Amino acid sequence: MGGSIEVDGLRKVFQVREQGSGIKDALRYLFRPPTRDVVAVDGISFSIARGERVAFVGPNGAGKSTTIKMLTGILHPTAGEAHVLGLTPWKDRRALAYKLGTVFGQRTQLWYHLPARDTFRLLARIYDQDDAVHERRLGELVEAFALAPLLKKPVRQLSLGERMRCEIVASLLHKPEVLFLDEPTIGLDVTAKATIRDLIRDASVQDGSTVLLTSHDTGDMEHVCDRVIVINHGKLLLDQPVRELRRTYIRQKIVTLLTAEPRIELDLPGVTVRDRAPHRTVFEVDVSATPVERVVKAALELGRLRDLTVEDPPMEEIVKAIYARANP
Repeated sequence: MGGSIEVDGLRKVFQVREQGSGIKDALRYLFRPPTRDVVAVDGISFSIARGERVAFVGPNGAGKSTTIKMLTGILHPTAGEAHVLGLTPWKDRRALAYKLGTVFGQRTQLWYHLPARDTFRLLARIYDQDDAVHERRLGELVEAFALAPLLKKPVRQLSLGERMRCEIVASLLHKPEVLFLDEPTIGLDVTAKATIRDLIRDASVQDGSTVLLTSHDTGDMEHVCDRVIVINHGKLLLDQPVRELRRTYIRQKIVTLLTAEPRIELDLPGVTVRDRAPHRTVFEVDVSATPVERVVKAALELGRLRDLTVEDPPMEEIVKAIYARANP
């Protein structure tokens, strides 16, 4: 299987203006502002094969989005090399654009006041897609993503989950070979997240496309990807299969219980109280000692549940554990 993404010693340094204080500094900095170097990406290297689905994760400021911007040709690196589908992104950006799909969770490519179908037609023109090919491809995606009832609604009237489904369809219309996803489930509720994850994975399997996904949500990583690359402060910390990361680092779940009773106590192995307020208790559960199902069953025996959520620990905590293990 040929390489889809090749990264060798990639580095990006930004020059940031220093901020002075007082009128004297303001006048001096106006004509010759001092700068300092901020290293966003610090010599990372990795390779992704065609058809692989890889999570690219780390805390805020780790360098994830900067790396993706270099791989899509938006930014030029300070040093190092990268090739995507055999092309150098910042040199061959136009040619590469026809082979890439991108979804940025906090940015939209849809026209806000128009129905999504109008944006889809515009994108077909941008990618020089034949009308018959476009209609056939759109029909496949509309069926797979259940978009038929949404096509004629202005984007501004869609829920966030509905809009994200349309965003992903927009990125898949030209059948890209590589799909870059930057926080595709940010702000979504649990049900919408699950839907988006399934759709992304199914689309990748169906088309054979390579996926590089960034997220703070470990659920995205576990449900979409087979491999994970972890970076922090611009450096690569870990590169391994998701199943290995799950076995080694994701052994805890965060279980939040909202109860009719003001307070409940659970005496189970590996279950500790993380936070507590009247009618609300947050437990940290070591699933290797006690399964989540047993925690829920015990809670139901003690009181009446009004709501329940089960989450993975924050990515920052996982990265901290990885860093501590790598630097004992």
